[in-house]
Amino acid sequence: MERQEEHDFTYDAGRLINTVSHKLKRQVAFPEAESGLSNMQRLVLNYILFQVLKRDIYQKDIEREFQIRRSTATGILQLLEREGFIYRETAEQDARLKKLIPTEKTKQLRSQIISNTQYMEALLKKGIPQEDLEVCLRVLEQMSANLSGNEKKREREKTKHE
Repeated sequence: MERQEEHDFTYDAGRLINTVSHKLKRQVAFPEAESGLSNMQRLVLNYILFQVLKRDIYQKDIEREFQIRRSTATGILQLLEREGFIYRETAEQDARLKKLIPTEKTKQLRSQIISNTQYMEALLKKGIPQEDLEVCLRVLEQMSANLSGNEKKREREKTKHE
């Protein structure tokens, strides 16, 4: 087994991803109305805000998109509702389902969010050839899939031992 002193931490993918994530969070400028929200709450709100333009959005969609547990999604959505960013409406096809709908307050933030997202994407991609960017994105998607697969495997093993 490799001794820790001999390991070059400069190229640890997890550490680098974490560093980039923290820098991104620090530089993202959010509209004043969103300033009291956590990063995850902002991401969920932005997802709802733009996905409702294409289709109805439900809590299950949030759980799936962000790979979070039901209880976590419930807490985020309750806070967004309490703060006046979203409301829930019973779905016509199934009274058990509640559509997530952005309020007027949230809709007014849409252009600021688009502008900020475009700026941050341009900053992230600056100086990176398209071919390298495509490879990077494929690798990040594979890393995410690897972690998802490992999480599912650990859940199965945990269940088996209980």
